[in-house]
Amino acid sequence: MGHGKDIKIAQEQFTVPAKGKKFAMIFMAVGALLTAVGFFTMKSGDGHHEATAGGHHATEQHAEESHAEEAHAEESHAEEAHAEESHAEESHAEEAHAEAVKHEASHASADAHHIEDHNEPTEAFGPRVKYNRKPKSKLTTFLTSLMVNGYFYLLIALAALFFYCVQFIANAGWATVLLRVPLAIASFIPYAFILVFIAVLFGYSDIYHWAHYNHLGLEKGQEGYDKILAGKSAFLNAGVLLVVPAVLVLIYFLMGRKLTKLSDAEDAAEKGDTSIFKSTIKWSAGYALVFGFLLSFIAWLFIMSVDAHWFSTIFGVYNFATGWVTALSVICLLTLFLKSQGFLKLVTDEHIHDLGKFMFAFSVFWTYIWLSQYLLIWYAQIPEEMIYYQMRFENYKINFFFNLALNFIFPFLVLMTRNGKRSRWVLGITGSIIILGHWHDVWLMVNPGVFGPGQQVGLLDLGLFMLIGGGFVYVVLNALTKRGLVATNHPYIEESAHHDVGV
Repeated sequence: MGHGKDIKIAQEQFTVPAKGKKFAMIFMAVGALLTAVGFFTMKSGDGHHEATAGGHHATEQHAEESHAEEAHAEESHAEEAHAEESHAEESHAEEAHAEAVKHEASHASADAHHIEDHNEPTEAFGPRVKYNRKPKSKLTTFLTSLMVNGYFYLLIALAALFFYCVQFIANAGWATVLLRVPLAIASFIPYAFILVFIAVLFGYSDIYHWAHYNHLGLEKGQEGYDKILAGKSAFLNAGVLLVVPAVLVLIYFLMGRKLTKLSDAEDAAEKGDTSIFKSTIKWSAGYALVFGFLLSFIAWLFIMSVDAHWFSTIFGVYNFATGWVTALSVICLLTLFLKSQGFLKLVTDEHIHDLGKFMFAFSVFWTYIWLSQYLLIWYAQIPEEMIYYQMRFENYKINFFFNLALNFIFPFLVLMTRNGKRSRWVLGITGSIIILGHWHDVWLMVNPGVFGPGQQVGLLDLGLFMLIGGGFVYVVLNALTKRGLVATNHPYIEESAHHDVGV
Protein backbone atom coordinates (compact mmCIF):
# COMPACT_ATOMS: atom_id res chain seq x y z
CA MET A 1 0.00 0.00 0.00
CA GLY A 2 1.56 3.30 -1.01
CA HIS A 3 1.14 6.88 0.11
CA GLY A 4 -0.39 7.94 -3.20
CA LYS A 5 2.19 10.65 -3.92
CA ASP A 6 5.61 10.97 -5.47
CA ILE A 7 8.54 10.92 -3.07
CA LYS A 8 11.89 12.34 -4.08
CA ILE A 9 14.84 10.10 -3.28
CA ALA A 10 17.74 12.34 -2.27
CA GLN A 11 21.02 11.69 -0.54
CA GLU A 12 21.58 13.12 2.95
CA GLN A 13 25.01 13.81 4.40
CA PHE A 14 25.08 13.67 8.17
CA THR A 15 27.22 15.97 10.28
CA VAL A 16 27.36 15.48 14.01
CA PRO A 17 25.27 18.26 15.57
CA ALA A 18 26.53 20.16 18.58
CA LYS A 19 23.74 18.59 20.63
CA GLY A 20 24.99 15.09 19.78
CA LYS A 21 28.60 15.90 20.68
CA LYS A 22 27.52 17.57 23.89
CA PHE A 23 25.38 14.61 24.91
CA ALA A 24 28.23 12.15 24.30
CA MET A 25 30.75 14.28 26.19
CA ILE A 26 28.46 14.93 29.16
CA PHE A 27 27.52 11.24 29.31
CA MET A 28 31.21 10.28 29.32
CA ALA A 29 32.13 12.96 31.88
CA VAL A 30 29.38 11.96 34.30
CA GLY A 31 30.28 8.31 33.74
CA ALA A 32 33.94 8.96 34.48
CA LEU A 33 33.02 10.85 37.67
CA LEU A 34 30.70 8.08 38.90
CA THR A 35 33.32 5.47 38.05
CA ALA A 36 35.98 7.30 40.06
CA VAL A 37 33.68 7.91 43.03
CA GLY A 38 32.44 4.31 42.94
CA PHE A 39 35.97 2.89 42.75
CA PHE A 40 37.47 4.93 45.58
CA THR A 41 34.49 4.57 47.92
CA MET A 42 33.90 0.85 47.49
CA LYS A 43 34.83 -1.61 50.18
CA SER A 44 37.08 -4.54 49.33
CA GLY A 45 34.69 -7.15 50.69
CA ASP A 46 32.68 -8.47 47.79
CA GLY A 47 31.81 -12.13 47.79
CA HIS A 48 33.46 -15.31 46.71
CA HIS A 49 31.37 -18.42 47.29
CA GLU A 50 31.86 -21.74 48.92
CA ALA A 51 29.32 -24.40 48.00
CA THR A 52 28.29 -27.12 50.42
CA ALA A 53 25.72 -29.77 49.57
CA GLY A 54 24.60 -33.32 50.19
CA GLY A 55 24.39 -34.57 46.60
CA HIS A 56 27.06 -36.06 44.35
CA HIS A 57 27.81 -33.06 42.12
CA ALA A 58 27.57 -30.55 44.93
CA THR A 59 29.99 -32.59 47.03
CA GLU A 60 32.51 -32.38 44.18
CA GLN A 61 31.95 -28.66 43.90
CA HIS A 62 32.44 -28.30 47.63
CA ALA A 63 35.67 -30.28 47.48
CA GLU A 64 37.14 -27.88 44.92
CA GLU A 65 35.97 -24.80 46.79
CA SER A 66 37.19 -26.09 50.16
CA HIS A 67 40.63 -26.73 48.66
CA ALA A 68 40.76 -23.12 47.58
CA GLU A 69 39.63 -22.14 51.08
CA GLU A 70 42.63 -23.98 52.57
CA ALA A 71 44.91 -21.80 50.51
CA HIS A 72 43.16 -18.49 51.19
CA ALA A 73 41.09 -18.67 54.42
CA GLU A 74 41.41 -19.54 58.05
CA GLU A 75 41.65 -23.08 59.40
CA SER A 76 38.07 -23.15 60.64
CA HIS A 77 36.72 -23.12 57.09
CA ALA A 78 38.91 -26.07 56.13
CA GLU A 79 37.52 -28.02 59.09
CA GLU A 80 33.99 -27.19 58.06
CA ALA A 81 34.73 -28.38 54.51
CA HIS A 82 36.11 -31.64 55.88
CA ALA A 83 32.89 -32.10 57.81
CA GLU A 84 30.95 -31.77 54.56
CA GLU A 85 32.98 -34.44 52.78
CA SER A 86 32.68 -36.98 55.57
CA HIS A 87 29.13 -36.31 56.74
CA ALA A 88 27.89 -39.68 55.46
CA GLU A 89 30.27 -41.50 57.84
CA GLU A 90 30.74 -39.26 60.86
CA SER A 91 28.62 -37.27 63.26
CA HIS A 92 27.85 -33.72 62.10
CA ALA A 93 28.38 -32.18 65.51
CA GLU A 94 32.04 -33.34 65.81
CA GLU A 95 33.44 -31.27 62.90
CA ALA A 96 31.21 -28.24 62.24
CA HIS A 97 29.75 -25.18 63.87
CA ALA A 98 26.19 -25.28 65.14
CA GLU A 99 24.96 -23.56 62.01
CA ALA A 100 26.73 -26.09 59.78
CA VAL A 101 25.12 -28.94 61.75
CA LYS A 102 21.68 -27.58 61.04
CA HIS A 103 22.57 -27.00 57.39
CA GLU A 104 23.89 -30.51 56.84
CA ALA A 105 20.90 -32.08 58.56
CA SER A 106 18.72 -30.44 55.92
CA HIS A 107 20.94 -32.05 53.27
CA ALA A 108 20.30 -35.49 54.73
CA SER A 109 16.59 -34.83 54.50
CA ALA A 110 16.98 -33.59 50.95
CA ASP A 111 18.88 -36.70 49.95
CA ALA A 112 16.17 -38.94 51.41
CA HIS A 113 13.55 -36.98 49.54
CA HIS A 114 15.62 -37.33 46.37
CA ILE A 115 15.45 -41.10 46.63
CA GLU A 116 11.75 -41.26 47.42
CA ASP A 117 10.42 -38.75 44.91
CA HIS A 118 12.90 -38.14 42.10
CA ASN A 119 11.19 -35.42 40.09
CA GLU A 120 8.87 -33.60 42.46
CA PRO A 121 9.86 -29.90 42.11
CA THR A 122 10.11 -28.92 45.76
CA GLU A 123 12.60 -26.56 47.34
CA ALA A 124 13.83 -29.33 49.65
CA PHE A 125 14.83 -31.50 46.69
CA GLY A 126 18.48 -31.83 45.77
CA PRO A 127 21.59 -30.33 47.33
CA ARG A 128 21.50 -26.86 48.78
CA VAL A 129 24.40 -24.48 48.33
CA LYS A 130 25.77 -22.33 51.09
CA TYR A 131 27.61 -19.21 49.96
CA ASN A 132 30.14 -17.48 52.17
CA ARG A 133 31.34 -14.02 51.29
CA LYS A 134 35.09 -13.62 50.79
CA PRO A 135 37.07 -10.45 50.08
CA LYS A 136 37.50 -9.29 46.49
CA SER A 137 39.89 -6.54 45.57
CA LYS A 138 38.76 -3.23 44.10
CA LEU A 139 40.60 -4.14 40.90
CA THR A 140 38.61 -7.36 40.55
CA THR A 141 35.35 -5.46 41.03
CA PHE A 142 36.40 -2.89 38.45
CA LEU A 143 37.43 -5.52 35.90
CA THR A 144 34.20 -7.47 36.43
CA SER A 145 32.15 -4.33 35.79
CA LEU A 146 34.30 -3.53 32.75
CA MET A 147 33.62 -6.99 31.36
CA VAL A 148 29.86 -6.67 31.95
CA ASN A 149 29.67 -3.30 30.21
CA GLY A 150 32.00 -4.19 27.36
CA TYR A 151 30.11 -7.42 26.71
CA PHE A 152 26.78 -5.59 26.77
CA TYR A 153 27.85 -3.10 24.09
CA LEU A 154 29.48 -5.90 22.10
CA LEU A 155 26.14 -7.74 21.97
CA ILE A 156 24.43 -4.57 20.72
CA ALA A 157 26.98 -3.98 17.95
CA LEU A 158 26.95 -7.61 16.77
CA ALA A 159 23.14 -7.79 16.81
CA ALA A 160 22.84 -4.47 14.93
CA LEU A 161 24.97 -5.90 12.12
CA PHE A 162 22.76 -8.98 12.17
CA PHE A 163 19.71 -6.73 11.74
CA TYR A 164 21.38 -5.18 8.70
CA CYS A 165 22.09 -8.61 7.21
CA VAL A 166 18.59 -9.96 7.86
CA GLN A 167 17.08 -7.27 5.63
CA PHE A 168 19.12 -8.56 2.68
CA ILE A 169 18.62 -12.24 3.42
CA ALA A 170 14.86 -11.81 3.75
CA ASN A 171 14.66 -9.57 0.66
CA ALA A 172 12.95 -7.04 2.93
CA GLY A 173 12.36 -3.58 1.57
CA TRP A 174 10.73 -1.70 4.45
CA ALA A 175 13.95 -0.91 6.35
CA THR A 176 16.05 0.23 3.37
CA VAL A 177 15.71 3.91 4.29
CA LEU A 178 17.34 3.34 7.70
CA LEU A 179 19.94 0.67 6.87
CA ARG A 180 22.85 3.03 7.51
CA VAL A 181 21.86 3.25 11.18
CA PRO A 182 22.59 -0.39 12.17
CA LEU A 183 25.67 -0.33 9.94
CA ALA A 184 27.02 2.59 11.97
CA ILE A 185 26.23 0.86 15.26
CA ALA A 186 28.26 -2.15 14.11
CA SER A 187 31.36 0.07 13.93
CA PHE A 188 31.64 -0.26 17.73
CA ILE A 189 32.42 -4.01 17.55
CA PRO A 190 36.23 -3.73 17.94
CA TYR A 191 36.06 -1.13 20.73
CA ALA A 192 33.64 -3.19 22.79
CA PHE A 193 35.66 -6.36 22.39
CA ILE A 194 38.90 -4.64 23.39
CA LEU A 195 37.25 -3.63 26.67
CA VAL A 196 36.07 -7.19 27.33
CA PHE A 197 39.47 -8.62 26.40
CA ILE A 198 41.30 -6.25 28.78
CA ALA A 199 38.96 -7.19 31.63
CA VAL A 200 39.36 -10.92 31.00
CA LEU A 201 43.12 -10.75 30.41
CA PHE A 202 43.87 -9.05 33.71
CA GLY A 203 41.07 -10.44 35.83
CA TYR A 204 40.29 -13.96 34.67
CA SER A 205 41.92 -15.69 37.64
CA ASP A 206 39.61 -13.81 40.02
CA ILE A 207 36.50 -13.57 37.83
CA TYR A 208 36.49 -17.28 36.91
CA HIS A 209 36.96 -19.70 39.81
CA TRP A 210 37.82 -22.50 37.36
CA ALA A 211 41.00 -20.57 36.51
CA HIS A 212 42.23 -20.92 40.08
CA TYR A 213 41.24 -24.59 40.12
CA ASN A 214 43.20 -25.27 36.92
CA HIS A 215 46.21 -23.59 38.50
CA LEU A 216 46.11 -26.11 41.35
CA GLY A 217 46.77 -29.00 38.94
CA LEU A 218 44.92 -31.58 41.03
CA GLU A 219 44.78 -35.22 39.96
CA LYS A 220 41.92 -37.67 40.47
CA GLY A 221 41.91 -38.97 44.02
CA GLN A 222 43.57 -35.90 45.48
CA GLU A 223 41.77 -33.78 48.04
CA GLY A 224 39.89 -30.99 46.33
CA TYR A 225 39.69 -32.76 42.97
CA ASP A 226 36.58 -31.58 41.09
CA LYS A 227 35.18 -34.00 38.53
CA ILE A 228 33.04 -31.36 36.80
CA LEU A 229 35.79 -28.78 36.37
CA ALA A 230 38.30 -31.45 35.38
CA GLY A 231 35.89 -32.66 32.71
CA LYS A 232 35.58 -29.14 31.30
CA SER A 233 39.28 -28.29 31.45
CA ALA A 234 39.79 -28.83 27.71
CA PHE A 235 37.26 -26.07 27.11
CA LEU A 236 37.70 -23.93 30.21
CA ASN A 237 41.30 -22.80 30.12
CA ALA A 238 43.09 -19.51 29.58
CA GLY A 239 44.10 -20.30 26.01
CA VAL A 240 40.57 -21.02 24.82
CA LEU A 241 39.11 -18.14 26.83
CA LEU A 242 41.41 -15.59 25.21
CA VAL A 243 41.87 -16.99 21.71
CA VAL A 244 38.47 -18.36 20.60
CA PRO A 245 36.39 -15.21 21.23
CA ALA A 246 39.14 -13.06 19.72
CA VAL A 247 39.12 -15.11 16.52
CA LEU A 248 35.32 -15.09 16.31
CA VAL A 249 35.01 -11.33 16.88
CA LEU A 250 37.76 -10.73 14.33
CA ILE A 251 35.71 -12.71 11.80
CA TYR A 252 32.62 -10.67 12.67
CA PHE A 253 34.57 -7.44 12.34
CA LEU A 254 36.10 -8.35 8.97
CA MET A 255 32.72 -9.42 7.60
CA GLY A 256 31.26 -6.15 8.85
CA ARG A 257 34.04 -4.25 7.08
CA LYS A 258 33.26 -6.12 3.88
CA LEU A 259 29.55 -5.30 4.14
CA THR A 260 30.41 -1.64 4.77
CA LYS A 261 32.60 -1.52 1.67
CA LEU A 262 29.83 -3.10 -0.39
CA SER A 263 27.47 -0.44 0.90
CA ASP A 264 29.89 2.29 -0.17
CA ALA A 265 30.38 0.63 -3.55
CA GLU A 266 26.63 0.48 -4.08
CA ASP A 267 26.40 4.25 -3.61
CA ALA A 268 29.06 4.74 -6.27
CA ALA A 269 27.58 2.22 -8.73
CA GLU A 270 25.40 3.08 -11.69
CA LYS A 271 21.68 3.32 -11.16
CA GLY A 272 20.05 -0.08 -11.71
CA ASP A 273 23.23 -2.11 -11.11
CA THR A 274 22.20 -4.98 -8.80
CA SER A 275 25.50 -6.90 -8.77
CA ILE A 276 26.60 -5.32 -5.49
CA PHE A 277 23.19 -5.99 -3.96
CA LYS A 278 23.53 -9.67 -4.83
CA SER A 279 27.02 -9.80 -3.33
CA THR A 280 25.69 -8.18 -0.18
CA ILE A 281 23.06 -10.92 0.13
CA LYS A 282 25.79 -13.59 0.00
CA TRP A 283 27.94 -11.87 2.59
CA SER A 284 24.92 -11.20 4.79
CA ALA A 285 24.01 -14.89 4.70
CA GLY A 286 27.58 -15.74 5.68
CA TYR A 287 27.55 -13.36 8.62
CA ALA A 288 24.15 -14.60 9.80
CA LEU A 289 25.41 -18.19 9.72
CA VAL A 290 28.61 -17.42 11.62
CA PHE A 291 26.86 -15.11 14.07
CA GLY A 292 23.96 -17.48 14.74
CA PHE A 293 26.05 -20.57 15.40
CA LEU A 294 29.15 -19.13 17.03
CA LEU A 295 27.77 -16.42 19.30
CA SER A 296 27.06 -19.18 21.80
CA PHE A 297 30.81 -19.83 22.17
CA ILE A 298 31.39 -16.23 23.20
CA ALA A 299 28.49 -16.38 25.66
CA TRP A 300 29.65 -19.72 27.08
CA LEU A 301 33.24 -18.61 27.58
CA PHE A 302 32.80 -15.06 28.82
CA ILE A 303 29.55 -15.33 30.77
CA MET A 304 28.32 -18.88 31.45
CA SER A 305 31.73 -20.08 32.67
CA VAL A 306 31.52 -17.60 35.56
CA ASP A 307 29.26 -20.28 37.09
CA ALA A 308 31.40 -23.16 35.87
CA HIS A 309 29.44 -25.94 37.57
CA TRP A 310 26.27 -24.75 35.84
CA PHE A 311 25.24 -25.04 32.23
CA SER A 312 22.24 -24.26 30.06
CA THR A 313 21.69 -25.56 26.54
CA ILE A 314 19.84 -22.37 25.53
CA PHE A 315 22.20 -19.86 27.13
CA GLY A 316 23.48 -18.76 23.72
CA VAL A 317 19.93 -18.14 22.50
CA TYR A 318 19.21 -16.22 25.69
CA ASN A 319 22.21 -13.95 25.10
CA PHE A 320 21.13 -13.46 21.49
CA ALA A 321 17.67 -12.42 22.65
CA THR A 322 19.20 -9.93 25.08
CA GLY A 323 21.46 -8.40 22.43
CA TRP A 324 18.80 -8.47 19.69
CA VAL A 325 16.02 -6.62 21.49
CA THR A 326 18.54 -4.11 22.87
CA ALA A 327 19.96 -3.48 19.39
CA LEU A 328 16.42 -2.92 18.06
CA SER A 329 15.87 -0.34 20.80
CA VAL A 330 19.17 1.41 20.03
CA ILE A 331 18.32 1.48 16.30
CA CYS A 332 14.93 3.00 17.13
CA LEU A 333 16.37 5.64 19.46
CA LEU A 334 19.11 6.61 17.00
CA THR A 335 16.57 6.84 14.16
CA LEU A 336 14.36 9.07 16.31
CA PHE A 337 17.35 11.27 17.14
CA LEU A 338 18.29 11.65 13.46
CA LYS A 339 14.68 12.50 12.62
CA SER A 340 14.63 15.15 15.34
CA GLN A 341 17.72 16.74 13.76
CA GLY A 342 16.10 16.93 10.33
CA PHE A 343 17.75 13.85 8.79
CA LEU A 344 16.25 10.60 7.45
CA LYS A 345 13.43 12.46 5.75
CA LEU A 346 12.29 9.26 4.05
CA VAL A 347 11.65 7.60 7.41
CA THR A 348 7.97 7.95 8.29
CA ASP A 349 5.69 6.93 11.14
CA GLU A 350 5.19 3.64 9.28
CA HIS A 351 8.88 2.74 9.74
CA ILE A 352 8.81 3.88 13.36
CA HIS A 353 5.70 1.74 13.89
CA ASP A 354 7.52 -1.32 12.55
CA LEU A 355 10.49 -0.70 14.83
CA GLY A 356 8.05 -0.47 17.72
CA LYS A 357 6.49 -3.77 16.71
CA PHE A 358 9.91 -5.39 16.65
CA MET A 359 10.70 -4.05 20.12
CA PHE A 360 7.37 -5.35 21.41
CA ALA A 361 7.64 -8.76 19.75
CA PHE A 362 11.18 -9.49 20.82
CA SER A 363 10.60 -8.34 24.37
CA VAL A 364 8.08 -11.18 24.42
CA PHE A 365 10.63 -13.47 22.73
CA TRP A 366 13.24 -12.66 25.37
CA THR A 367 10.69 -13.49 28.06
CA TYR A 368 9.88 -16.78 26.37
CA ILE A 369 13.55 -17.79 26.43
CA TRP A 370 13.97 -16.50 29.99
CA LEU A 371 10.96 -18.50 31.20
CA SER A 372 11.92 -21.61 29.21
CA GLN A 373 15.38 -21.71 30.76
CA TYR A 374 14.00 -21.12 34.25
CA LEU A 375 11.15 -23.65 34.04
CA LEU A 376 13.30 -26.43 32.60
CA ILE A 377 15.81 -26.08 35.41
CA TRP A 378 13.13 -25.64 38.09
CA TYR A 379 11.27 -28.76 36.97
CA ALA A 380 14.25 -31.04 36.29
CA GLN A 381 15.94 -30.18 39.61
CA ILE A 382 19.37 -31.23 38.35
CA PRO A 383 21.89 -30.23 41.04
CA GLU A 384 24.52 -28.63 38.78
CA GLU A 385 21.80 -26.54 37.14
CA MET A 386 19.88 -25.56 40.29
CA ILE A 387 22.73 -23.59 41.84
CA TYR A 388 22.46 -20.81 39.23
CA TYR A 389 18.86 -19.97 40.05
CA GLN A 390 19.19 -20.72 43.73
CA MET A 391 21.74 -17.94 44.07
CA ARG A 392 19.80 -15.43 41.97
CA PHE A 393 16.35 -16.22 43.34
CA GLU A 394 17.27 -16.48 47.01
CA ASN A 395 20.06 -13.90 47.29
CA TYR A 396 19.12 -11.50 44.46
CA LYS A 397 15.33 -11.71 44.65
CA ILE A 398 14.75 -7.99 44.04
CA ASN A 399 17.09 -7.99 41.04
CA PHE A 400 15.49 -11.19 39.78
CA PHE A 401 11.98 -9.73 39.58
CA PHE A 402 13.15 -6.22 38.69
CA ASN A 403 14.81 -7.78 35.66
CA LEU A 404 11.50 -9.28 34.55
CA ALA A 405 9.62 -6.03 35.16
CA LEU A 406 12.02 -3.90 33.12
CA ASN A 407 12.44 -6.29 30.22
CA PHE A 408 8.94 -7.70 29.86
CA ILE A 409 6.15 -6.24 31.95
CA PHE A 410 6.81 -2.56 31.20
CA PRO A 411 7.50 -2.83 27.43
CA PHE A 412 4.66 -5.33 27.01
CA LEU A 413 2.06 -3.10 28.64
CA VAL A 414 3.27 0.10 26.96
CA LEU A 415 3.89 -1.19 23.43
CA MET A 416 0.89 -3.48 23.10
CA THR A 417 -1.22 -0.61 21.72
CA ARG A 418 -0.91 0.79 18.21
CA ASN A 419 -0.50 4.36 19.46
CA GLY A 420 2.28 3.28 21.80
CA LYS A 421 4.27 1.88 18.89
CA ARG A 422 3.83 5.07 16.83
CA SER A 423 4.52 7.65 19.53
CA ARG A 424 8.10 8.89 19.43
CA TRP A 425 8.01 9.93 23.07
CA VAL A 426 6.70 6.55 24.17
CA LEU A 427 9.25 4.70 22.06
CA GLY A 428 12.04 6.91 23.36
CA ILE A 429 11.18 6.25 27.00
CA THR A 430 10.45 2.55 26.47
CA GLY A 431 13.59 2.01 24.40
CA SER A 432 15.71 3.64 27.11
CA ILE A 433 14.16 1.38 29.77
CA ILE A 434 14.72 -1.72 27.62
CA ILE A 435 18.39 -0.78 27.18
CA LEU A 436 18.83 -0.21 30.91
CA GLY A 437 16.89 -3.39 31.69
CA HIS A 438 19.02 -5.62 29.52
CA TRP A 439 22.18 -4.05 30.84
CA HIS A 440 20.91 -5.10 34.26
CA ASP A 441 20.20 -8.52 32.76
CA VAL A 442 23.86 -8.95 31.78
CA TRP A 443 24.91 -7.64 35.20
CA LEU A 444 22.75 -10.33 36.84
CA MET A 445 24.29 -13.04 34.63
CA VAL A 446 27.78 -12.25 35.92
CA ASN A 447 27.98 -10.66 39.37
CA PRO A 448 26.30 -13.33 41.57
CA GLY A 449 28.70 -15.96 40.21
CA VAL A 450 31.76 -13.79 40.84
CA PHE A 451 30.90 -12.26 44.21
CA GLY A 452 28.33 -14.54 45.80
CA PRO A 453 25.45 -12.96 47.78
CA GLY A 454 25.15 -9.32 48.68
CA GLN A 455 26.53 -7.61 45.59
CA GLN A 456 24.40 -4.79 44.21
CA VAL A 457 24.54 -2.38 41.30
CA GLY A 458 26.79 0.48 42.39
CA LEU A 459 28.16 3.78 41.18
CA LEU A 460 31.07 1.98 39.54
CA ASP A 461 28.72 -0.13 37.41
CA LEU A 462 26.55 2.82 36.41
CA GLY A 463 29.61 4.97 35.79
CA LEU A 464 31.19 2.50 33.39
CA PHE A 465 27.83 2.02 31.67
CA MET A 466 27.65 5.77 31.03
CA LEU A 467 31.34 6.21 30.25
CA ILE A 468 31.37 3.46 27.62
CA GLY A 469 27.89 4.50 26.48
CA GLY A 470 29.14 8.02 25.77
CA GLY A 471 32.01 6.59 23.76
CA PHE A 472 29.54 4.34 21.95
CA VAL A 473 27.40 7.34 20.95
CA TYR A 474 30.48 9.29 19.81
CA VAL A 475 31.81 6.44 17.66
CA VAL A 476 28.43 5.69 16.08
CA LEU A 477 27.65 9.31 15.27
CA ASN A 478 31.05 9.71 13.63
CA ALA A 479 30.50 6.51 11.65
CA LEU A 480 27.29 8.02 10.26
CA THR A 481 29.29 10.93 8.79
CA LYS A 482 31.47 8.65 6.65
CA ARG A 483 28.78 7.87 4.06
CA GLY A 484 25.38 9.10 2.98
CA LEU A 485 22.45 8.31 5.24
CA VAL A 486 20.34 7.03 2.33
CA ALA A 487 21.15 3.94 0.24
CA THR A 488 20.04 5.74 -2.92
CA ASN A 489 21.07 2.93 -5.29
CA HIS A 490 19.52 0.12 -3.28
CA PRO A 491 16.96 -1.66 -5.53
CA TYR A 492 14.29 -1.43 -2.80
CA ILE A 493 14.72 2.23 -1.90
CA GLU A 494 11.52 3.25 -3.69
CA GLU A 495 9.55 0.49 -1.97
CA SER A 496 10.90 1.55 1.40
CA ALA A 497 10.13 5.22 0.79
CA HIS A 498 6.48 4.32 0.05
CA HIS A 499 6.23 1.84 2.91
CA ASP A 500 2.85 1.69 4.64
CA VAL A 501 1.90 -0.84 7.34
CA GLY A 502 -1.70 -0.67 6.14
CA VAL A 503 -3.33 -0.18 9.53
